[in-house]
Amino acid sequence: MRSKLVFSIIFLAGLFLSHSSIMGQRMINMPSYDRRPYHFGFILAVNQMHFVIDPKENYQFDTYLSSAVKDFAMDSANIYSIEYEPQIGFTVGIVGNLRLGTYLDLRFIPSLSFGERNLLYRFNTYSDSIQSFKNIKKNIASTFVDFPLLLKYKSARLDNYRAYLIGGVCPRIDLAAQFKRKENTQITQVKLKRFDVYGEVGVGFDFYFEWFKLGTELKMSYGFMDMIKQENNIYTNGLDKLSSKIFQLTFTFE
Repeated sequence: MRSKLVFSIIFLAGLFLSHSSIMGQRMINMPSYDRRPYHFGFILAVNQMHFVIDPKENYQFDTYLSSAVKDFAMDSANIYSIEYEPQIGFTVGIVGNLRLGTYLDLRFIPSLSFGERNLLYRFNTYSDSIQSFKNIKKNIASTFVDFPLLLKYKSARLDNYRAYLIGGVCPRIDLAAQFKRKENTQITQVKLKRFDVYGEVGVGFDFYFEWFKLGTELKMSYGFMDMIKQENNIYTNGLDKLSSKIFQLTFTFE
């Protein structure tokens, strides 16, 4: 909830500042801009990457011996809980916009997204019949190459601004995924698959200045595929499915 609140505050602050600048103008900026058949631009964005964790049924009752765990010493262990911790990242990209009609555009925005997430494991461990708890954090960094193809449905323009809805699909390739890397003999790594397809939906506002158009957009992306690479270890055996979701606050300059 705290992360969503931060995104909302940043979004509203950007909207307020842009709106205040526009209200000071009485002339209609770039009156013929939306009649262009196509145009280009770029984006700068802040993202927050999340996981959707689907644990296996009764995973807490599976017992793992010391030979199955490299990260800490114990005689045996059970998984107590699996959670995740989102992190803030950033995105840069290029905008290609094709006009389909008065209120509808087709947008292709190839981008690079940098970010990371943490998987948080809590274990019940047993050594010499003494029970204790052990917390392990697995950091998973991602460098996504994004290929979103989106439809943008726009409201009627009111002076120098308009609202819009956006939605579509986005194939993503994770260049930082460790799917094919060999296991380190000292540390057990949690590996993700490289490719996923996301459904995306968002809302935004366009503001027309004298020489360019500024867009502020809040978008949510939900991955369709299971991203965890099952390697028969204590970190992956408790997971039935691990999918991704991303929240993104975007500023477009066109």
